[in-house]
Amino acid sequence: MEKRLKSRHFVNLNLNVRGLSQSATLLINERSNDLIQKGETVYKLGLGQSPFPVPEIVQEALRHNAHQKDYLPVMGLLKLREAIAEFNYRHQGLECTADDIMIGPGSKELIFILQLVYYGELIIPTPSWVSYSPQARIAGRHVNWVPTSEESEWKLSPEKLDLICRSDPDRPRVVILNYPSNPTGATYSEAWLKKLAKVARKYNIILISDEIYSLLDHNGDHVSIARYYPEGTIVSSGLSKWAGAGGWRLGTFTFPSNLKWLQKAMATVASETFTSTSAPIQYAAVTAFEDHPEINEYLHHSRRILKSLGNYFANRLRAKRITVPTPKGGFYLFPNFSVYREKLAAKGILTSFELCEAILRDTGVAFLPGMEFGRQPEELTARIAYVDFEGETVLKAAMNEYKNLPLTEEFLKKYCSKILYAIAKMEDWLDAL
Repeated sequence: MEKRLKSRHFVNLNLNVRGLSQSATLLINERSNDLIQKGETVYKLGLGQSPFPVPEIVQEALRHNAHQKDYLPVMGLLKLREAIAEFNYRHQGLECTADDIMIGPGSKELIFILQLVYYGELIIPTPSWVSYSPQARIAGRHVNWVPTSEESEWKLSPEKLDLICRSDPDRPRVVILNYPSNPTGATYSEAWLKKLAKVARKYNIILISDEIYSLLDHNGDHVSIARYYPEGTIVSSGLSKWAGAGGWRLGTFTFPSNLKWLQKAMATVASETFTSTSAPIQYAAVTAFEDHPEINEYLHHSRRILKSLGNYFANRLRAKRITVPTPKGGFYLFPNFSVYREKLAAKGILTSFELCEAILRDTGVAFLPGMEFGRQPEELTARIAYVDFEGETVLKAAMNEYKNLPLTEEFLKKYCSKILYAIAKMEDWLDAL
């Protein structure tokens, strides 16, 4: 009987994970590294990892707290949660307390736990980050993809969201809104956010505002939708993108007070799974969320670099008749190669996957197909992460040599040459079609 029960549970588990593969972003990074180890030249534009170093003041805080070894509260270190509450008010005017905040080993884990504990339909725009939908599948939740258009820079339409919800207005729903966007680099205006907030309030939606790239808004103008839908918005953030600390695995959720029941349910699951986030990391993160001139300068120059590089890359793509929205934040482009459809088809390239495979094989430029982000396979879109440069060197140059100078093509050629080589390789490949 015991063996039969184990077998039955194994089958049930497979129903949720059967057919799932490793995260596409992690897989392309491992594949790129394998090719490099074999002696091949690879331009790593696949994994969306910040190229910049963790700010020195935050690194120093980690060194000073390496001795911290005790288990911390499931919700997170009180001092850190207080610092995040002040951070939220300083940057967005959001009024919250330490009691409204939960710390986890990456925002990715927190988003998954929320889907696990809340029985609701997941609504996400397409394209969207590669892990939202697989997480829902693992948790046994239904996913409703909302199509978006290139003309609207791939943004979630309030009208389409309303259309999905009106047929069953009382159904529990979770909407994930990620901006600046991975994979498109797009963001939302205040007017657009207000319209989305109105729809969310109308249907009592739980809205996860994934603002992990918020401090990398290229103009420093990010606005949280929590300003307009405070009662139903959970703000998700962390250190991985704006602080260059992806490997530290520290994420944050800020809950509205009326979703305390959901926060407690997530804490229960956390207590039985990851227990608490690494103690030295949490202590060091207090410094990251405090108001320090060094961090403000770090962010200012990070934005300058990413804006200049993103605009330059986008313009080079457009010169080849490839359509691509101008990135407004983060470090991603989402180009559409459909203008080359006939020439690509003549070479047997019919899908975005085949497109990326051919470019990697022929040029060494690695990026991800649009189908990994929820687009149809035959749509010739792709995500490019323009991060293959030595972040520490580039940041120092922007802070010193180019502190009061524009970051022109000369700067990019000097300090981001590998990405410019990748662009040239792609251009030559397209010209040869």
